[in-house]
Amino acid sequence: MPRDYKNSRRRKKESTPGWVWGLGGLGLGLAVALAVHLRQSTAVEPALPAPDTSAIPSSAREVPADEEPESRFDFYDMLPRFEVVIPETEREVGSNDEGTARAEDQAGDSVYILQAGSFRNFNDADRMKAQLALLGMESQIQNVTIDDNRWHRVRLGPFASFTEAQRARRRLRESRVDALILRVAE
Repeated sequence: MPRDYKNSRRRKKESTPGWVWGLGGLGLGLAVALAVHLRQSTAVEPALPAPDTSAIPSSAREVPADEEPESRFDFYDMLPRFEVVIPETEREVGSNDEGTARAEDQAGDSVYILQAGSFRNFNDADRMKAQLALLGMESQIQNVTIDDNRWHRVRLGPFASFTEAQRARRRLRESRVDALILRVAE
């Protein structure tokens, strides 16, 4: 009798499981990484010859110790004069704000400034200043350069006491303007 090939089932060749392929790929990757690491660590850099110092006169070799290099940054001088006062919302829930305010007011050698914003664009700073003017609060724009970037800070004050600065800050908060209280040493 003839054989029916139409319905015959083919034998399936057993394939390699996926985890074997995964381990093989991981091993190959580690081998390549190890080879690259060993090749880079064994590469010998050519030594540079030492400069000939005998040709330089001895007076030119000495560097005066009195001269300090000019500082590129001015925040070393500015930071000791400023102190950011922690906002009321970040204080402990059970703290006494009036007692803290009285203690802050007794520090008579400093004044307080409110910073309503710091903007890269002068137009944004001017817009904030106009918004504060509509609220009846006088502000100034202070231009500062930090890391070759120009910033425009909108500041209010100075206030003689911490309590005055807090009152002004509450007025700003009622108008949805968040501000930092900065203590500045006189």
